[in-house]
Amino acid sequence: MSRLILFNKPFGVLSQFTDKGSDGSSRPTLSNFIDEKGVYPAGRLDRDSEGLLLLTDDGRLQARLSNPKFKEPKTYLVQVEGTPDELALRALAEGVTLNDGPTQPARARCVSEPLWLWPRTPPIRVRKAIPDTWIELTLKEGRNRQVRRMTAHVGHPTLRLIRTSIGPHTLQGISQGNWKMIKL
Repeated sequence: MSRLILFNKPFGVLSQFTDKGSDGSSRPTLSNFIDEKGVYPAGRLDRDSEGLLLLTDDGRLQARLSNPKFKEPKTYLVQVEGTPDELALRALAEGVTLNDGPTQPARARCVSEPLWLWPRTPPIRVRKAIPDTWIELTLKEGRNRQVRRMTAHVGHPTLRLIRTSIGPHTLQGISQGNWKMIKL
Protein backbone atom coordinates (compact mmCIF):
# COMPACT_ATOMS: atom_id res chain seq x y z
CA MET A 1 0.00 0.00 0.00
CA SER A 2 1.41 3.40 -1.02
CA ARG A 3 1.47 6.46 1.21
CA LEU A 4 0.67 9.99 0.02
CA ILE A 5 1.31 12.89 2.39
CA LEU A 6 -0.39 16.24 1.91
CA PHE A 7 1.78 18.84 3.68
CA ASN A 8 0.97 22.52 4.23
CA LYS A 9 4.50 23.91 3.83
CA PRO A 10 5.24 27.14 5.70
CA PHE A 11 7.16 30.08 4.23
CA GLY A 12 10.94 29.63 4.52
CA VAL A 13 10.97 25.82 4.55
CA LEU A 14 12.98 23.95 1.91
CA SER A 15 11.19 21.20 -0.06
CA GLN A 16 13.82 18.63 0.94
CA PHE A 17 14.76 16.72 4.09
CA THR A 18 18.32 17.97 4.65
CA ASP A 19 20.25 21.20 4.18
CA LYS A 20 23.53 22.75 5.06
CA GLY A 21 23.76 26.36 4.00
CA SER A 22 26.96 27.65 2.45
CA ASP A 23 27.88 29.14 5.84
CA GLY A 24 27.37 25.77 7.56
CA SER A 25 24.05 26.74 9.12
CA SER A 26 20.89 24.74 8.57
CA ARG A 27 17.67 26.14 7.17
CA PRO A 28 14.27 24.62 8.02
CA THR A 29 13.50 21.53 5.94
CA LEU A 30 10.78 18.91 5.68
CA SER A 31 12.47 16.94 8.47
CA ASN A 32 11.44 19.69 10.91
CA PHE A 33 7.79 18.77 10.24
CA ILE A 34 7.52 15.23 8.81
CA ASP A 35 8.81 12.22 10.71
CA GLU A 36 7.68 9.55 8.23
CA LYS A 37 10.55 7.54 6.73
CA GLY A 38 10.85 6.64 3.06
CA VAL A 39 8.72 9.44 1.59
CA TYR A 40 9.97 11.95 -0.94
CA PRO A 41 8.52 15.15 -2.46
CA ALA A 42 6.57 14.77 -5.70
CA GLY A 43 7.56 18.13 -7.17
CA ARG A 44 8.85 21.23 -5.47
CA LEU A 45 7.64 24.40 -3.85
CA ASP A 46 10.11 27.27 -3.52
CA ARG A 47 11.35 28.22 -0.07
CA ASP A 48 9.53 31.56 -0.28
CA SER A 49 6.23 29.91 -1.30
CA GLU A 50 3.69 28.28 0.99
CA GLY A 51 1.02 25.65 0.77
CA LEU A 52 0.43 22.18 -0.60
CA LEU A 53 3.39 19.89 -1.15
CA LEU A 54 2.82 16.20 -1.90
CA LEU A 55 5.19 13.48 -0.69
CA THR A 56 5.02 9.76 -1.39
CA ASP A 57 6.88 6.49 -1.01
CA ASP A 58 5.68 5.31 -4.44
CA GLY A 59 8.24 6.12 -7.17
CA ARG A 60 5.73 5.71 -10.01
CA LEU A 61 3.23 8.00 -8.30
CA GLN A 62 6.00 10.51 -7.56
CA ALA A 63 6.97 10.57 -11.26
CA ARG A 64 3.36 10.94 -12.40
CA LEU A 65 2.57 13.75 -9.95
CA SER A 66 5.69 15.74 -10.83
CA ASN A 67 5.73 15.12 -14.61
CA PRO A 68 4.13 17.98 -16.61
CA LYS A 69 2.95 15.59 -19.34
CA PHE A 70 0.26 14.29 -16.94
CA LYS A 71 -1.04 17.87 -16.59
CA GLU A 72 -2.31 17.75 -13.02
CA PRO A 73 -3.76 21.24 -12.54
CA LYS A 74 -2.15 23.24 -9.75
CA THR A 75 -4.07 26.11 -8.16
CA TYR A 76 -2.38 29.01 -6.41
CA LEU A 77 -3.54 31.98 -4.36
CA VAL A 78 -1.29 34.84 -5.35
CA GLN A 79 -1.15 38.16 -3.54
CA VAL A 80 0.15 40.70 -6.04
CA GLU A 81 1.18 44.30 -5.94
CA GLY A 82 -1.40 46.62 -7.49
CA THR A 83 -4.81 45.83 -8.95
CA PRO A 84 -4.77 43.78 -12.16
CA ASP A 85 -7.20 44.94 -14.82
CA GLU A 86 -9.05 42.72 -17.30
CA LEU A 87 -6.18 43.00 -19.77
CA ALA A 88 -3.66 41.65 -17.25
CA LEU A 89 -5.97 38.81 -16.19
CA ARG A 90 -6.64 37.91 -19.84
CA ALA A 91 -2.89 37.84 -20.53
CA LEU A 92 -2.36 35.45 -17.60
CA ALA A 93 -5.23 33.26 -18.82
CA GLU A 94 -4.21 33.20 -22.48
CA GLY A 95 -0.51 32.75 -21.71
CA VAL A 96 2.43 35.12 -21.64
CA THR A 97 5.84 34.78 -23.25
CA LEU A 98 8.59 34.39 -20.68
CA ASN A 99 12.32 34.10 -21.34
CA ASP A 100 11.93 30.31 -21.63
CA GLY A 101 8.98 30.52 -24.03
CA PRO A 102 5.22 30.99 -23.95
CA THR A 103 3.16 29.68 -21.06
CA GLN A 104 0.15 27.46 -21.61
CA PRO A 105 -3.34 28.87 -21.11
CA ALA A 106 -4.33 29.11 -17.46
CA ARG A 107 -7.31 30.14 -15.38
CA ALA A 108 -6.94 33.53 -13.67
CA ARG A 109 -9.38 35.58 -11.65
CA CYS A 110 -9.35 38.09 -8.83
CA VAL A 111 -10.64 36.74 -5.50
CA SER A 112 -11.11 38.01 -1.96
CA GLU A 113 -8.57 37.11 0.68
CA PRO A 114 -9.81 33.79 2.08
CA LEU A 115 -11.13 33.77 5.64
CA TRP A 116 -9.14 30.59 6.43
CA LEU A 117 -5.77 32.12 5.48
CA TRP A 118 -3.11 32.09 8.19
CA PRO A 119 -0.81 35.08 8.79
CA ARG A 120 2.59 34.80 7.15
CA THR A 121 5.75 34.94 9.24
CA PRO A 122 7.43 37.22 8.40
CA PRO A 123 4.61 39.37 7.02
CA ILE A 124 4.77 40.66 3.45
CA ARG A 125 5.99 44.20 2.85
CA VAL A 126 3.10 46.66 2.80
CA ARG A 127 3.22 49.96 0.97
CA LYS A 128 0.50 52.46 1.83
CA ALA A 129 0.46 54.02 -1.64
CA ILE A 130 0.17 50.71 -3.53
CA PRO A 131 -2.80 48.38 -2.99
CA ASP A 132 -2.52 44.61 -3.22
CA THR A 133 -4.89 42.09 -4.76
CA TRP A 134 -5.44 38.33 -4.53
CA ILE A 135 -5.54 36.26 -7.73
CA GLU A 136 -6.49 32.61 -8.05
CA LEU A 137 -4.32 31.10 -10.79
CA THR A 138 -4.60 27.52 -12.07
CA LEU A 139 -1.81 26.13 -14.26
CA LYS A 140 -1.26 22.80 -15.99
CA GLU A 141 2.49 23.24 -16.21
CA GLY A 142 5.11 23.97 -13.59
CA ARG A 143 8.21 25.79 -14.68
CA ASN A 144 10.73 27.22 -12.25
CA ARG A 145 9.17 30.20 -10.41
CA GLN A 146 6.55 30.39 -13.18
CA VAL A 147 3.75 32.08 -11.23
CA ARG A 148 6.08 34.81 -9.96
CA ARG A 149 7.47 35.40 -13.45
CA MET A 150 3.98 35.50 -14.98
CA THR A 151 2.59 38.06 -12.55
CA ALA A 152 5.71 40.22 -12.89
CA HIS A 153 5.37 40.02 -16.69
CA VAL A 154 1.90 41.59 -16.52
CA GLY A 155 3.12 44.33 -14.15
CA HIS A 156 1.99 42.88 -10.81
CA PRO A 157 4.87 41.37 -8.80
CA THR A 158 4.00 38.54 -6.44
CA LEU A 159 4.04 39.40 -2.74
CA ARG A 160 2.80 36.06 -1.42
CA LEU A 161 2.27 32.69 -3.11
CA ILE A 162 0.25 29.79 -1.70
CA ARG A 163 -0.43 26.54 -3.58
CA THR A 164 -3.91 25.37 -2.58
CA SER A 165 -4.36 22.26 -4.73
CA ILE A 166 -2.70 19.73 -7.02
CA GLY A 167 -5.24 17.78 -9.04
CA PRO A 168 -7.85 16.47 -6.57
CA HIS A 169 -5.64 17.07 -3.51
CA THR A 170 -6.22 20.26 -1.51
CA LEU A 171 -5.07 22.05 1.63
CA GLN A 172 -8.57 21.89 3.06
CA GLY A 173 -8.42 20.96 6.74
CA ILE A 174 -4.60 21.02 6.97
CA SER A 175 -3.24 23.87 9.07
CA GLN A 176 0.12 25.45 8.30
CA GLY A 177 3.08 23.22 9.18
CA ASN A 178 0.87 20.13 9.46
CA TRP A 179 0.16 17.18 7.19
CA LYS A 180 -2.21 14.32 6.64
CA MET A 181 -1.58 10.91 5.11
CA ILE A 182 -3.68 9.09 2.55
CA LYS A 183 -3.08 5.36 2.04
CA LEU A 184 -3.53 4.38 -1.60
